[in-house]
Amino acid sequence: MYKKNLWVICVFLGIAILLAACNGAQKEATEAAINAAQAAINAAQGEAAKYVPDQLQAAQTALQNAKDALAKGDYPAALSAAQDAANKAKDLAAAAAAKRDEWSKEWADLSSSTPKSLDEVKAKLNAYSHGAHLPAGLDKAKLDDAKTQYAQLKQTWDDASAAVTQGKLGDAINKLSGVKDAIAKLKETLGIKS
Repeated sequence: MYKKNLWVICVFLGIAILLAACNGAQKEATEAAINAAQAAINAAQGEAAKYVPDQLQAAQTALQNAKDALAKGDYPAALSAAQDAANKAKDLAAAAAAKRDEWSKEWADLSSSTPKSLDEVKAKLNAYSHGAHLPAGLDKAKLDDAKTQYAQLKQTWDDASAAVTQGKLGDAINKLSGVKDAIAKLKETLGIKS
């Protein structure tokens, strides 16, 4: 009886050792996957923070989910979350590059048209201020309002240009949202043909 009990204990001990070894290997594999995902996120983080911060946040959240699952010993969930984080990290670089290209093209368009339009408005305002005949529908009050609008649009342009100089292309594009239309309306008010 004693030998039989000893044999059963040995079998259970062997199974426990095998399970511990499997868990150890599973833990190491999961930790490696989490470390790889972390490295991928770190590599893409600089550009992603500028151009696709929402996608970067999603990747970081997936990574944190993996770390939380690992801390609880839920290796399958941790491994799945780590793979999700790695996939999101892989997409970060491409998404950031695409957004950077889109904003660069938009900035190139704005930087070629906006200063020219602002110069046209300024020249017309100067002409009216120096006695040029005001078009129908434009009186002194509307002219003063147009001068105020011009000053605001010029300041917005200057702020956007400064943002680009500081490497904040997204901020510049956001600042200029609606500026093109506002300048077009102001030109129409002042009788400037486009």
